[in-house]
Amino acid sequence: MSIHKDYRKELREAAGSERIRLALSRAIKSYRENTDKALKKFPHTIKMAEEVRKIKEYSIQHMQELAEKAGRNIEENKGKYYIAGTAGEALDIIDGLVGRGKLVVKAKSMTAEEIGLREHLEHAGNEVYETDLGEFIIQKLNSRPMHILSPAIHVPREDVAALFSQITGEELSPDIPKLVATARELLREKYFRADVGISGANVVAADTGTLFLIENEGNIRLATSAPPVHIALVGMEKLVPTLEEAFKVSEVTWRYANYTIPSYVSLVSGPSKTGDIEKVTTYGAHGPREFHVIFMDGGRTRLAKDPVLRQALYCLRCGGCLYECPVFGLTAGYFGDKYFAGIGAVWAAEVSKNMEKASSMAYTCLTCGRCKVRCPMKIDVPEMVLKLRQSIAEPE
Repeated sequence: MSIHKDYRKELREAAGSERIRLALSRAIKSYRENTDKALKKFPHTIKMAEEVRKIKEYSIQHMQELAEKAGRNIEENKGKYYIAGTAGEALDIIDGLVGRGKLVVKAKSMTAEEIGLREHLEHAGNEVYETDLGEFIIQKLNSRPMHILSPAIHVPREDVAALFSQITGEELSPDIPKLVATARELLREKYFRADVGISGANVVAADTGTLFLIENEGNIRLATSAPPVHIALVGMEKLVPTLEEAFKVSEVTWRYANYTIPSYVSLVSGPSKTGDIEKVTTYGAHGPREFHVIFMDGGRTRLAKDPVLRQALYCLRCGGCLYECPVFGLTAGYFGDKYFAGIGAVWAAEVSKNMEKASSMAYTCLTCGRCKVRCPMKIDVPEMVLKLRQSIAEPE
């Protein structure tokens, strides 16, 4: 099949790329040092991860119920919620909210990447800006993300300097602080001119309808608080029952994502409001007047029924497994589809329904188990991949 040939060609070229090898070696070294430092300083996180695994096990079995509960609380907080059964339904809902000819600022979201949201909105005549630095680099390179947390992980600083020099018309050196300052300059005014801000969520507490947004750059805060409309697209696997449990999920996520503490954790439960005039609550103060949350199924409830493959839904998106994967370390996100490495094969098969890509990825995985050792949820990727291979070899 041509897709397998193309995939093998991409892998070979990526494995032979000095640029990818340089960028990945730098990133892997930094990740391991930072994560080890974070877990050494906060050793209780390792035990808390075991508790979070149990929280996720329960939540995945009750996703629809939790989505309805979260939705009721969002509406009580004067927001609006929607449940999208498919990617198409999610895009239709967002089309109805955004319309055409709008300026949209977008935070990094794997769920949005899963359904091709930016490209879809651009095709509908909207001007869309990725605001995460890595995503902005990828957008301007007309490429695709190569890591769930660090989408431009495969792009060394020298290539970023060349790209930003082309955009600005100024000769820029590969000085990282200067490059970050340039991105800030290019994006700053977009937040305040935008008609719509779009985000995902790291975790959602059903009992209050609260979205947790973990970040370091500050772009998510601006993208979700400056425009008059905030739309959040959230995979149903991000739901947990309570606010207390959501805090625990968040803490484990950021520690294993290589941060002792992130710069920002935003908790968003509804549109902006004020009660400063005669204690009359009025909506639409300095922040958004509208708050819309779309919980997307997209195959997740079906995946949750499989006793082995459902583990893919426990993923916190910390990205730690990718830094331990020998194949990813050589090829970056070319060992991937919308999601990457062995666990990405499960997502490709069960959520994207791209069995050709899933089979290529499943047989690329070494089943070495290094990802499981690093994973805070102890997701057994080798077990999942072996089951996936069996279903590919022996279809029902």
